[in-house]
Order: sequence, then C-alpha cells, then structure tokens
Amino acid sequence: MQQNEPLLKVENLKQYFRISSHYTVKAVDNVSFSLYPGETYGLVGESGSGKSTIGRSIIRLYEPTAGKILFDGNNISGKLTKKGRTFLRTNMQMIFQDPMACLNPRKKVGEIIGEGLDIHHLYNSRADREEKIQKILEKVGLAPEHIDRYPHQFSGGQRQRVGIARALIMNPRLIIADECISALDVSIQAQVVNLMKDIQKETNTAYLFIAHDLSMVKYISSRIGVLHQGHMLETGTTDEIFTNPVHPYTKSLLSAIPRPNPAVERNRTILTYDYASSGIDYSKGTSHLVSGTHYVLATDDEFAKWTK
Repeated sequence: MQQNEPLLKVENLKQYFRISSHYTVKAVDNVSFSLYPGETYGLVGESGSGKSTIGRSIIRLYEPTAGKILFDGNNISGKLTKKGRTFLRTNMQMIFQDPMACLNPRKKVGEIIGEGLDIHHLYNSRADREEKIQKILEKVGLAPEHIDRYPHQFSGGQRQRVGIARALIMNPRLIIADECISALDVSIQAQVVNLMKDIQKETNTAYLFIAHDLSMVKYISSRIGVLHQGHMLETGTTDEIFTNPVHPYTKSLLSAIPRPNPAVERNRTILTYDYASSGIDYSKGTSHLVSGTHYVLATDDEFAKWTK
C-alpha cells in the first residue's frame, strides 16, 4: 500500500441505538475521517461524545447503522463474510480502557495473550507459540516468568501492558486504543504511551488513539479529530488544532489545559461552551476547509464569523 492511500477511511458513519419505540440515541452522526499507515490519529472529546462508539463500530463490535468503513481497501461496514471477518480480526486489534475488566481473571497471562494465535492458528508448534508469547512480553517490558501469572497479580500499568501485548501479538495493521491510559497513574501513562510510540516506530502500526486528555493526545498524535455529541466538529494536524482552533468547542477544550508555568496559569482564561445556548446546529453544518488539512463543521455564516 502506498503512503498516500488511507489504511482506514470512515465515510458518514452513523451509529444509532434504539432505546424504545419513541426514542433513539444518535451516538455517532455523519462522522468522516481517514487514517494512514504508521500514523496516530487522536479522537478527543468529553465523555459521551461518541469516541468509544466510533472505535467499537470500526472494529465491528457494533453493527454500524449507516455509512461506509474501508480498511486496507476492503469494505468492512456491511455483512462480513467468514474471510472478511478473519481479515478484520487478524489485522485490526483493540486495547480497552479498563485493564482489569478486559482480562479474564481465570486465565493466565500466557493464555490471554495467546488466545488470538489459538483462534487463527498462527503458530507451527507449541514451542513456536510459547516463543511468540515470550517475545511479545519482552517487547512490552514484562518478564518471561509473567507468562504463568494471573491478571490480579499485576499492577494497573502491567495489566495494560498485557492488553497491549494481546493486541500486538497478532501483528495488526491498526490498533484502536480506547482510552487505554485513563485508568493509570500519570507516570505510568507516560511509560505506556512511550512504549506505544516505540512499538509504532518498529512495526509501522497505525493507532486510532481515543482519549480525553488533550496534552497526551498532542504528544502521541500526528492528526486530531474533535468530537461533540456524535459530530466531528474539527479535524487537522496537531499543530493546526493547537495553534489555530476555530470551533468554539475546540477553543473551550484547549483553554481547559493547565499550564506548567504558575505565572501563565494564574492568568489563564477558561472559555465556556454550552451547545444548547450557543445557537449552533451541528446537523446544518458542513465541512469547511480552514487551511492545509484543517477542516471545521459549520454553516457558511458560522465559518465566516469564526475565521474573520
């Protein structure tokens, strides 16, 4: 695949959940973005904005209501064939938010990490399987003797490393990291993110990095998409979003980031954004090009007002 061809292309994705005969939750509404090989694309937004739902729809834990998802040139948004399902499961993996809840407490770490190998028969012998598991444990900073331990015998950071190892052992083209550091201490967060960056340099794996910590997203992502109430409000490179935010919601998110300089922090102004009273209607907005790869969702009048 050429570098200018997206590894993942999401077009007008909708994910609705019908609660009753009279009420449907529109968790994701007309979201579009692309992700390239070896790239990290950060999805940010407040809780309930639809970030995790997008990740789960892409990996097909949810059946998309509408829209198109292209992965490595293959349409994975419709009904999957057995071959298509195998292709998806071996080339796309997910790291979940809670490092304890996503690990089977009754299984040893070796069994948890090797489950994908067992399902898809990706080893030649038991010795080959054990060697692959030990190599991936070493890659994520765990010792070979950890293979026979249970999840409750690890710290939170170590459990998240097990989750990363489980995803990496399949040698995927894309890893969806669903707030994989939010349950960890700040120092452990840095360790895990640095580990992910090192692995990306080595394997050229692409990441869809879902988070609400903007400073961490800035550190790991090359491009960023800002979500609110299921809509993609703004997308662009990290520099474009942080140096020239256009949408009022993006500006409010960035203004909430604490500054390490006490003099600057003392004078920091936090911008507030309330969708209900803002007069903005996301459903009427269209994607407008700000500059380069920087797009914002707005009506013509809103775009002219925000960029004047």
